[in-house]
Amino acid sequence: MRVLYVAIAIAAFLSGCTSTGDWSSDTPAKGSSKSSKATRVNLKNQSVSKVYAPSDNLWLRIRDGFQMEPMNSPLEIEQVRWLSARPDYVNRSMARSSRYLFYIVQEVNARNMPTEIALLPFVESAFVTNAKSNAKAVGLWQFMPATGKDFQLTQNVFRDERRDVLQSTDAALDYLQRLNNQFGSWELALAAYNWGAGNIAKAQKKNIALGLPTDYESLTLPRETRNYVPKLMAYRQIVLDPSAYGIVLPELENHPYFVAVDVGNDIDVSLVIKLAEIPPEEFQSLNPSFNKPVILSNANQQILLPFGYAEIFQENLKKYNKPLSTWTAVKVGKTESVDQAAKTLGVDADALRQVNGIPKGMRIKAGSTVLIPKTSGHSGDVPSTMADNASLSLEKPPPPQPKCASSGKSAKGSKNAKGAKTLKCEPAKGVQNVASKGNSSSNNAASQHKSASTGLAKSAKNISSLPPTGKTSNKGASKN
Repeated sequence: MRVLYVAIAIAAFLSGCTSTGDWSSDTPAKGSSKSSKATRVNLKNQSVSKVYAPSDNLWLRIRDGFQMEPMNSPLEIEQVRWLSARPDYVNRSMARSSRYLFYIVQEVNARNMPTEIALLPFVESAFVTNAKSNAKAVGLWQFMPATGKDFQLTQNVFRDERRDVLQSTDAALDYLQRLNNQFGSWELALAAYNWGAGNIAKAQKKNIALGLPTDYESLTLPRETRNYVPKLMAYRQIVLDPSAYGIVLPELENHPYFVAVDVGNDIDVSLVIKLAEIPPEEFQSLNPSFNKPVILSNANQQILLPFGYAEIFQENLKKYNKPLSTWTAVKVGKTESVDQAAKTLGVDADALRQVNGIPKGMRIKAGSTVLIPKTSGHSGDVPSTMADNASLSLEKPPPPQPKCASSGKSAKGSKNAKGAKTLKCEPAKGVQNVASKGNSSSNNAASQHKSASTGLAKSAKNISSLPPTGKTSNKGASKN
């Protein structure tokens, strides 16, 4: 039986791909190879399309795609017991996954990868899109900054694609395929994803020198990595037979949860939320990569919206005849204080500080990009070069100059050679007589005002305890 669903993707002023009757992700993406393969409809050539999707249970599709052998090891049994003793934790994670699993399974299937891989975000982030580890890995797939750059995930003032649902999934699957090709097994690929390919290769060389096997279970691994695959296998067991462990899986039909909306002009986040009539938290859960209150058309960005909200957005957008964006960006020409920069740009200093996340007392370094309210002098959309390469660097102002007192004597108490008075200098009150270190920061504005998470489980809502072998900084060290 097939159930009718409305699938809308807004190609606001831009072209897109034609929708199809199946849910294949093989349709070419527009423009950049990084464009999403999520279903889209081109509103220039199409009205709201009605497309069919199979109503089969997505969990059945996931089970049918399992390819990895269960380990049945004490470590796997320990992880299953831990999860089954915490059904509330598992149920919350499963509920969160409902937004993303179809897309991930679709991409895993397209690459002929085992569908166990689609469950990996349960281990990495509990499907919390803004999860951040102690080692600064972020997103569903927990990409470190350096690894994200290796896979062309943009990290700048405007967005962090390590948190982007589509881009990070694509990068993670690329990475895992590369590791599987290198090591010849998914178990070793997963261990390398957690600990680093170089470390796994060294562990294998050590075993070869000792005449020992080089498979996953034979290697000497850190505790986190040793438990990494058993954790995934524990989720596999729960998906296979949830009732045996007192777990209730959410009902997931085999169709997309969201569609991609192409951005044709810069548009404020608040306006998207208003026109889509979507709860802000629902918008954020699907679009966690946006660092600023504006979404940029020249950054090849897309908005993800659930079907119903996308339809509402389309209808309201047609009726909206005011400017879509109230923000633009400029590059600061010289190093100066926020007050000075605001005066130069003709904007409010507090607004400049707040939207760019600039702490009080810091100066903006020359060459930095700042977001400002649109004015008559700065009214256009943010250009592509700035949208892709924007950075914000800050520095502390230099210390006050020491106060100097006039003296007619030299340091030895006598006049200098010309009889002129010398200056006896003392440090200004409250200022230590040390050289300024000139600290600067290249962190983007989002990271300056974003509260740091202290661990993966703490990033998930209402999670009060960690698995028996919680995330450590091992992964962070290995993926840099």
